[in-house]
Amino acid sequence: MTDRDNKAVQEAKLHFLDYWRVIRLRLPIIVLTFLLVVITAGITTYFLPRQYQSNVIIEVEQNDQKIRIFRDGYEGGMGLDPRFATTQFQIIQRKEMLYPVIDNLKLVEKWAEPYGVRTREEAYFKLRSMIDVREVRNTNLLQIGVESTDPNEAADLANSIANEYQRKRIDEQQKILTRSLATLEDEVAKQRKKVEETNQEMSRIRTELGITDLNPDSMEDPMQAQEKVLLDQEALVSEARVKAGTLRTKYEEIEKLSGDDLMRSLPTLEIQDQTVAQILPQYQETDSELARALQSGLGQRHPTIQALSAKKATYERQLADQIGSIRRTLAANLEITQRSLATMEQQLEQSRGQQRDSKTRSSEYAASKNAYIQAKKVLESAELRLSTETMQRSMPMSPARIWERAEPASFPSKPKVWLNMALATVVGLIVGIGLAFFLEYLDTSVKTMEDVESFLQAPVLAVIPQNIHLLASSPEASVDAEAYRILRTNLEFNRKSSDANSVTFVSGGAGEGKSTTLANLAYTFAQGGYNTLIVDADLRRPSQHRMFGLSNDKGLTDFLTSDLDLEDVVQTTSLPNLFMLTSGRLPSDAVGVLNSQRMMDLIAQVKNRFDIVFFDSPPILGVSDASVLVRALDLTIVVVQHRRFPRAMLQRVKQAVENVGGQMLGVVLNNVDVRHDQYYEYYTNYYHYYAAPSDDASAPAAKASVASNSRRATRVPDDEY
Repeated sequence: MTDRDNKAVQEAKLHFLDYWRVIRLRLPIIVLTFLLVVITAGITTYFLPRQYQSNVIIEVEQNDQKIRIFRDGYEGGMGLDPRFATTQFQIIQRKEMLYPVIDNLKLVEKWAEPYGVRTREEAYFKLRSMIDVREVRNTNLLQIGVESTDPNEAADLANSIANEYQRKRIDEQQKILTRSLATLEDEVAKQRKKVEETNQEMSRIRTELGITDLNPDSMEDPMQAQEKVLLDQEALVSEARVKAGTLRTKYEEIEKLSGDDLMRSLPTLEIQDQTVAQILPQYQETDSELARALQSGLGQRHPTIQALSAKKATYERQLADQIGSIRRTLAANLEITQRSLATMEQQLEQSRGQQRDSKTRSSEYAASKNAYIQAKKVLESAELRLSTETMQRSMPMSPARIWERAEPASFPSKPKVWLNMALATVVGLIVGIGLAFFLEYLDTSVKTMEDVESFLQAPVLAVIPQNIHLLASSPEASVDAEAYRILRTNLEFNRKSSDANSVTFVSGGAGEGKSTTLANLAYTFAQGGYNTLIVDADLRRPSQHRMFGLSNDKGLTDFLTSDLDLEDVVQTTSLPNLFMLTSGRLPSDAVGVLNSQRMMDLIAQVKNRFDIVFFDSPPILGVSDASVLVRALDLTIVVVQHRRFPRAMLQRVKQAVENVGGQMLGVVLNNVDVRHDQYYEYYTNYYHYYAAPSDDASAPAAKASVASNSRRATRVPDDEY
């Protein structure tokens, strides 16, 4: 991590500590604001009227569908309209829906006395403010809730609204269906008339063209029968052509062959003849025997050879005669088939011509018949739909179904005590902390040493904690003295020379603690061995003689207005090295007394005879006495009370000192509450650590001394801080 990152982390930490310091400092305001908010919320919640809520759960169906006249089903969207539920919310809260509820429950009379309701409209607005309609997520269910101070009234209102809504939805659905049926009946009547007109037109065309249609109510084309006959004729002609070609092929093959080749080819040509089938095997067997006999070595003249040859010749003659008969038969059959084919082709050509003429004449009729058939189908569909919807109209309908009726609530729904108190707690903390930071923002008083140094360009000589007693009345080892020892040290090191030994303490206003600071610092110097003198030059409200328990019969004013010597007015105190010149009798013109040569002579004498001289003075901004002292003395120390006066007052104090030629040594930041301002804790958290410990032997005596001194300790009045 770089140095820049470390610095950023450190600054963020400091900012957080500043916020925490503000919270600690303003904690009473935060607590007070928090308590006020919480108590106010608690009291308000306690006195709020108890509201009871009753709910009805009702299922709603979207009824914006319209009957389709010539198709099955209904028209409408593919799904539920997303605006449907919102529309129903508004419908339920409209006057058309709530006025019947008001009339049925007589709410105008019922609410006249407790709520001052006089008209139905006033009752409507009152009822509407009590209704809460919500959609049950991802369902078709609606929750109708009604709140009232009477649980029975809330339940009755919720049930009445649900019943009225259900009745309205059913009536609306019935009206839509009635209108749709009326429209459907009109369309059916129109369609019947259209069917009659198309039927008449079809009959006229059929009569004029002489078309024979055995089934005029069917979609079958009357020309289909003729086309079927034509197709059959074409099939017969094709079959005859194949038969004629086959016979011609067989005849030509028989004409080409002769002898044994012809006999062997007869099975191949698929010529079936009983005679040939009987003789041919015998012929073939005889031929085989003759060949075996010749191979066995018998001669042509051998009787067996001659017998077999004669038998073979007989069979050849018979086969030749039969084959001749087959040729004649094939020739006759071929001629007959060809004549028949020619006749069939002629008839086919005539049928084709007739078919073409019929098609030309029947196209108008086919169009008229198609229009009639389509109109008839539409009519049948419409009549069926009309019959179905008529039956459905008589069936019970439920476009809105109540699934859960309202019951009187056992416990109030409002006010929600825990929720209100939780919100009050959060709001109280937020408002309290916000008010604390707002006051901190508005607070322009001195808060830190940086404020002093930034506005006055002067060092802070010491930070004096809150609740400091007079050191002269406290034990010697009191830790309160440490802050004044620091002030003494800074005074010694910041004055330019030992001759600058006359010091005055001033403040911007009364009560900032300059007199107490001066007394304790003088006590600290005396303890350090300095020959110390306190001059009470505050001729308006002198206090030094009371702090040290001395008489104020003779003092500074007596010296300045008479010829008394210094020894006559300076008093010794019970403390070593510490002397006191009290104010004496208060004059009528304090400024004139102080601004005299006699005062200058006094200052010169005490500077020479004492190591350090402290002059107490009135506030520098209140009266002009302090300006005289500031100009005449060597050093001026400004006492500023922590978080009391605006920072702008510091500038005026500094200007007042500089305008009269005084030398401002520094500032003492007084009355700092280190318990809340952690910024100053490092100034005081070592006091106890460095305090002088008591010996064990002298511990009882020290404790007794502390107790005695504590009883004698004089608490300085608040206006002296």
